[in-house]
Amino acid sequence: MALIGILGGMGPLATVDFMERVIELTSSAGAVRDQQHLPLLVVHLPHIPDRSAAMLGDGESPLPALLHGIDILNRNEVELVVIPCNSAHHWYDELHAKSRAPIIHIAEASVEALPPGARRVAVLATGGTLHSGLYQRILAARGFEPVEPDAATQRHVDACINDVKAGKIGASTEHLARALDWLARQGAQVAVLGCTELPLAAQQMGAPPIPTIDSTLELARATVSYALSHGWNRPV
Repeated sequence: MALIGILGGMGPLATVDFMERVIELTSSAGAVRDQQHLPLLVVHLPHIPDRSAAMLGDGESPLPALLHGIDILNRNEVELVVIPCNSAHHWYDELHAKSRAPIIHIAEASVEALPPGARRVAVLATGGTLHSGLYQRILAARGFEPVEPDAATQRHVDACINDVKAGKIGASTEHLARALDWLARQGAQVAVLGCTELPLAAQQMGAPPIPTIDSTLELARATVSYALSHGWNRPV
C-alpha cells in the first residue's frame, strides 16, 4: 500500500485543514467509500522550533527537528511527502536530500495556480518567509512582480497568523481583511496566502478585495493529483 507522508504540526490546525482538503478533493474525484480514499501517514510535530524566528536570526534552527520528521517518514516507506507549512520550505533542499520520496513544494504549487493575466502578486506570509524571499524568487522567475506588505500591514498578517495558531479564528479574519485591503490599494491583482494559517482566516471572510491563492488548497490539489495518477485510490 502506497503511503502519503505528511510532515505536520506547523501548525496543528493547518495540518488538519490540509487533511480535510485532501479528503474533499478525493471525494470530488469520485471516492464514495473508505477504500477509495488516499492512505495518509501523519507525523504531527508541533514542538518543531519556530521557523519564522529562525529565518529572522532570532531562534533555534528547526532543521534538525524537520529532518527527524523526514527520518520517521523514511522508516515508514512513504512514497510521497508533503509539508503543509510554507516557512518550512526554506529548508526544502536539505529535506529533499534526506527524503527517500519526492516532496511536493508548496510555493511552487501555489505560484503555478496564479491566473496568467495577473502581473502584480501580493505575498502574505510570516515575516521569516518574506525575509527569505521564498515566494519572491519563484514569482520573479515566472515573470510576476511580487508586492510585499509594509511594516504596518505585516503586523496585521502576523497577528492573523498568531490568532489562528491560538484558535481565535474570528479575530484573525479582521487582520487578514485589513492586510488584503492595503495590498489591493497598492495595485496587487491577486494575493498568495503563503502561510497555511491564513486560509483558515480567509474561510470566515466575505468576498476579498482581490482574488487569493490558497496555499493549503494548492498543496492538496497537487497531492491528490499525484496520488490519483499513481492509482493510490484503488484498493489493492
